[in-house]
Amino acid sequence: MSENRVAVVTGAARGIGRATAVAFAKAGYRVAGADIAALASSAMDYEPASAEDLAETGRLVGEAGAEWLPVVFDQRDKEAVREGFAQVVDRFGGVDVVFANAGVQGFAPLLEMSDELWNDQIDINLTGTANVLRVAAPLLVERGGGRIIITSSTQGQHGTLDGSGYSASKWGLIGLMKSAALELGQYGITVNAVIPGLINTALTRHEDRYAQIIRTGGNEPTGDVARDEQTTADAQRKKLPLGVPWVEPEDVAPLVVFLASEEARMVSGTSFAATGGDSANITA
Repeated sequence: MSENRVAVVTGAARGIGRATAVAFAKAGYRVAGADIAALASSAMDYEPASAEDLAETGRLVGEAGAEWLPVVFDQRDKEAVREGFAQVVDRFGGVDVVFANAGVQGFAPLLEMSDELWNDQIDINLTGTANVLRVAAPLLVERGGGRIIITSSTQGQHGTLDGSGYSASKWGLIGLMKSAALELGQYGITVNAVIPGLINTALTRHEDRYAQIIRTGGNEPTGDVARDEQTTADAQRKKLPLGVPWVEPEDVAPLVVFLASEEARMVSGTSFAATGGDSANITA
């Protein structure tokens, strides 16, 4: 059923994007992987994705037996997004599925937050994702229907200590998803969100994130990365019903593939979570 269908994955260089690109490949899709593959924001405290990371995703997609197209753009630049999708159409003839996954995350108290930290999270996560949808949706209409899946977060469902910018951007994505579902359903396009929990990715595995989790628990980080990582892991194992410190990207990817499938044709305007059970702490 998926043979020859085309899936575009943003933020494909690593993490959830890479895992999902490979999952699409295994499901028979042709895959275009988009990423900035460079520093997106100097306000973030982790290594940016690289061209080599994106190439490795391509290698894994090829290993899974699928056609691959790497596309590089900054999704804050709508014209760059348009040019990137034009490359996909030129190569594969159209687009059937869009997984709008790219994003950044940083932490600072609201009273101390720099304009750069706030603006980059809103501009990349929220406005950038909207740019992807605004460019891609007409292509899906031309195709006669399709699927859009957006990566939000549990932090888009509740407030976040020292993470107001990220929480605001991810909460906004849920509103974007639901609004797009209302508008695009008439064209045979479903729009949904996935809600990852604390994922084992570069976005999570660094000191700023450990410190934020430790402070949420009412304690102070030591500044020793290994020690704070262990404290975070121990806290997560106690907090999450499934007893894991973090969720693997490969645990999120099957949700995206399902939402892209024909079996999910009547699923739209809603969210699916892979959080190790943390969703039990979210209201309804």
